[in-house]
Amino acid sequence: MAFRLTLLPSKYLMLLALLLGGTIISYKCHKDMQQAIRFVMQYNVMVLQSTASTDRKNVPSPLGDVLTMEPLPVAGRSIFFIETSGVLKPRKEVVKNLLQLTARQACAIESAARHNPNLMVFVLFATPTYRQKEEKLPLIDAIRSYGNVQLRQLNIRRYALRTPINEWVKHGELFSSRYLVSHISDLLRFVTLYRFGGIYLDMDVVVLRSLEDVSLNYAGPESETHLAAGVMGMAPFGFGHEIAEACLRDFQQNFDGQKWGNNGPGVITRVAQKICATKNISLMLADRKRCLGFRVFERNAFYAVPRKHWRHFFEPKYLEETLELTRDSYLVHMWNKHSKQLPIKVGSSTAYGKYAEQHCPKTYAAAGQYF
Repeated sequence: MAFRLTLLPSKYLMLLALLLGGTIISYKCHKDMQQAIRFVMQYNVMVLQSTASTDRKNVPSPLGDVLTMEPLPVAGRSIFFIETSGVLKPRKEVVKNLLQLTARQACAIESAARHNPNLMVFVLFATPTYRQKEEKLPLIDAIRSYGNVQLRQLNIRRYALRTPINEWVKHGELFSSRYLVSHISDLLRFVTLYRFGGIYLDMDVVVLRSLEDVSLNYAGPESETHLAAGVMGMAPFGFGHEIAEACLRDFQQNFDGQKWGNNGPGVITRVAQKICATKNISLMLADRKRCLGFRVFERNAFYAVPRKHWRHFFEPKYLEETLELTRDSYLVHMWNKHSKQLPIKVGSSTAYGKYAEQHCPKTYAAAGQYF
């Protein structure tokens, strides 16, 4: 049988070329995607291996895990800060996960360490975090000059293991939150207090005096209707541990990823209302016995300047008034959600500047022109 070779018209040849080209491109894209996924999953190892031929002294080293690296938190004798801003954008390269803090975050940490030398101060990073060994970081060096400051990282899912909220975290509802950074922070503060007890502080505070002798199991109101979750102390055993457990169960049962304050202030408020058998914060303050040992501090202890007046910390005309208002406070809360975009010139006559100069002097000196 004889076969004849029939030439296809040029338009069909062009179509065939396009189809073959598309197949090749699709195959290449598929392979590239697989390689990218593998790279994201294994970036820690790959980046470190890629630096094998360079000076090993300059290879970034990961922070130790809070659950395994010594010294571990001492139950009921530690202050905790939690940094979650890195969870929004997964980062492939180690260089983008290098340790960094703002001057205001460093001030919070230094003031806590300075006024509480007999407590350990742990700064927990919720994403893989690395330190360049030879790099000079004035703000980091300022806080690390205090012997009671420890920098650690954690893995959220592993951190939740053997806690009442473990299965819920595995389910993944948390990660669909509209306010992911805030709600992960809310979760981690309650998990931390459940695991270790002690004191949780937001990273936008300045500690003004010691908390070492303040009995644990407390919070403070930020308004006439809600307690705040920015300052909480819980004992590691007994009643304090029960409060922390109740917070985790409430977090799970009432979680709402569409409401910013529901899973932080909302949690501690609802738990306190059950403990104290009232929704009236004035009654919680007036009759401490009704809260069975859980103390609700007066507002001036932690939140003397309310959220709506956050600018009073930043404007010179309110300097004397604000210093007087916070004279008996344990700490001040700067309402970073509102104030983070407003810089302070170092040396200016503002309440925040005066607090920083006195209570976090090393950070203030290392901040540069603006704080």
